[in-house]
Amino acid sequence: MTEDSPNLTGERPTSDSSASTLARLDRRSREIFRRIVDTYLETGEPLGSRNLSRILPMALSPASIRNVMADLEYLGLIYSPHTSAGRLPTESGLRLFVDAMLEVGDLTADERRDIENRVAAGGSGRPVDEFLADASRMLSGLSRGAGVVLASKIDQRLKQVEFLRLEPTRALVVLVGEDGSVENRLIDIEPGTSPSALIEASNYINAHLRGRSLSEARTELLHRQTEMRAELDQLTARLVDQGLASWAGKSAGRLETLIVRGQANLLEDVRAAEDLERIRLLFDDIETQRELVELLGSAEAGDGVRIFIGSENKLFSLSGSSLVVSPYRDQENRVVGVLGVIGPTRLNYARIVPMVDYTAKLVGRLIR
Repeated sequence: MTEDSPNLTGERPTSDSSASTLARLDRRSREIFRRIVDTYLETGEPLGSRNLSRILPMALSPASIRNVMADLEYLGLIYSPHTSAGRLPTESGLRLFVDAMLEVGDLTADERRDIENRVAAGGSGRPVDEFLADASRMLSGLSRGAGVVLASKIDQRLKQVEFLRLEPTRALVVLVGEDGSVENRLIDIEPGTSPSALIEASNYINAHLRGRSLSEARTELLHRQTEMRAELDQLTARLVDQGLASWAGKSAGRLETLIVRGQANLLEDVRAAEDLERIRLLFDDIETQRELVELLGSAEAGDGVRIFIGSENKLFSLSGSSLVVSPYRDQENRVVGVLGVIGPTRLNYARIVPMVDYTAKLVGRLIR
C-alpha cells in the first residue's frame, strides 16, 4: 500500500467477526455471494440461480446454486425480496463484503487531476468554507450521491473585531478573519455597558491581538491579564475576554459547520413509493442536521475511510442509505473535519472509497 492508497476501516462488525464469517464459506459459496453483491451494486436487481449458472466460472446447476443460496440465506448474508425472486445482499452481507472482500484500487492520474481541478483550483486565498463547498459539490457530482463535509471552524487569524450593541443586555461580536471570513456571535453584556466601552474593547483587541489565531489570542490575553486590567475598566476588560471566548470555546468543541450538496441525486435511484418515503425521511434527518453532525463527528476518531451501512446507524435505519467518510487534517496533523458521500446502500464502494480518501488528503493539504 502506497502513502496515498486508501486506508479502509469499517464501523461494525469487527474485522475478526467478518473473517470468522468468511471462513465458513467455501470457494463456490464466496463466488456466488460475490456475484450477488456485484449485481446488486451494479443494477440494484436480485440475481437468480438460473442467471448465476450462466456467469459463474465453475459448472454448477441451478439446483446446486439454490442450495448454496439457502446456506447464505441461513447465515443472514442474502435474502429474497419476493417469492421466486433472485437474491439480494442483506446489510450484514454488505458489511461482510466491504470488510473482507472489497477490492479497493487507486485513482488514475486523470481522476486525481479531475479532483484537484474541481477542488484545488483557486483554493489558495479563498475562504475555507468556499473550497469545502466545492469539495462537497465535487463528491456529489462524481458519486451521484450527496456530498457532505463537516468542518471545524479553522483557527483563523484575526483581522478585525467589532462589538455592536443590539439590546441593553445583548451585543453582537463581529469577527473578520485574515482569510476574509466574517462571523457573528451574540453575547450577554452587563446592564449599563456604555457605547464607549464597546468601542474600547474593539480597539484593544485590534491593537494587541490582530494577526493572531484565536487560540494564540486567548493565550496572550491570559499573559496580559494584569496589563489589561490596568488599561481598561472592569466592564471593558470583561467584554474583551467574553468576545474572544465566544469563538475560542466553540473552536475547542465539536465540529460545527455542515455542508451538504447534491441531495437531489438521492432521488435518481428511487423506484417505488416506499423508496420515496425512505428518502424523504433521510432528507428530514439531513435538514435537522443534529444526528448527521453526531454521526460525522464520530468518524473523526479514526484514521482512514469508514463506511456506515443502513441501520448500523440510527440516522440511516429507515432510509436504507450508506455513508463513506474520511477525516481530513490540517498542516499540524490535527483532525479538523470530515468529508464523504451519502448514497444508497448499493454505492460503488470500490470507486468511492479512494475518491473520498484522496479528496480528504487534498483538502488537508489546502488548509493553512
